[in-house]
Amino acid sequence: MAFRGFNSKFPVYEVITPQTNLSFLLRSLNVQEEERIKGSLVTPTKITEHLNRCIFDTLVEKPDKIKTFNDFLETVTTKDRDALLYGLYHITYDEIRNYDVKCGTCKKEYSVTIEASSTFNINVYPGDDILKKKARFELPITKGVFVSVKQPSLKDELHALKTFSNRAGVTVEVLTETLIIDCFEQDNAEANPPDLYDDRLDIIDAYLSLPARDKRMIFNKYMEEFGNYGIDLKMKSFCTNCGADEIIIIDLLEQFFRMVFSN
Repeated sequence: MAFRGFNSKFPVYEVITPQTNLSFLLRSLNVQEEERIKGSLVTPTKITEHLNRCIFDTLVEKPDKIKTFNDFLETVTTKDRDALLYGLYHITYDEIRNYDVKCGTCKKEYSVTIEASSTFNINVYPGDDILKKKARFELPITKGVFVSVKQPSLKDELHALKTFSNRAGVTVEVLTETLIIDCFEQDNAEANPPDLYDDRLDIIDAYLSLPARDKRMIFNKYMEEFGNYGIDLKMKSFCTNCGADEIIIIDLLEQFFRMVFSN
C-alpha cells in the first residue's frame, strides 16, 4: 500500500516580531525540513535561502498582507527573523540542553545547562516605520561625508548575497556589515546637491575606504536607531575552573544548526 500520510498534529508557537510587530504562528519542523537544512550548508547564500524558506513553510498563520514568500522577504527584517528562528527552535527541540562554553577569564571550557526560555530577552521597536526609516549623520573623521543607515529586510540580505558574494574582494562579512547602509553623500563645493553613492558596489567600496573610527560610528548609530530592537539569549554563569562569573551570549543560529545536526 502506498503511504498516504499521517494525521499528525504538530505543536505550534506564536511569535510577535520585535521590529515590525507582526504576529506569526509557527509549527515545529518535520524530518524532511531538517534534512533540507542539512543539505543547504554549502554557501552562505544557500544557507540563507533555505533558512528563510524553512521558516516560511512552517508558518501556520501569518499577517494578511503576507500572501507569498516574496511578501515575507519584503516584510520581515533580519532582526525579526531571529525571533522567528527562536520560535522554531523552541517548538521543535528540547527546552533544556547542556553546552560547553569557554570562560572569558581563564579561557578554559566548562559545561553549562541552558533552559532556552529563561535566557530570552526582547526589546520591541516603538513605531511601525522601521523598514521606511533612515538615520542620516556626518562621519566624525571623513568630514563632509554623510551616511544614511537603515534596517535591512530579508529581501535586501538575499539580494546582496546572490548578487555580490562571488565578486573578488567582497567577503560575506563586508556584505553583511554594509547591508545597514542606505547611501553615502559627499559635499561638493562645485555641485549642489552633494554627490550621492547609493549603488551597492559603490557603498561597499566607500565603506572599505573609511577609517576604522568611522566604521564604528556607523555600527553604533545603527544599533542606536535599529539594532537594539530585537531578541537576545543570555544568562549568567560561573566558571567551574576559575570561579569567574560572566554573562554568556548564546548564538541562536549556531545552536539551531547544532540541534538540526544532532537529530
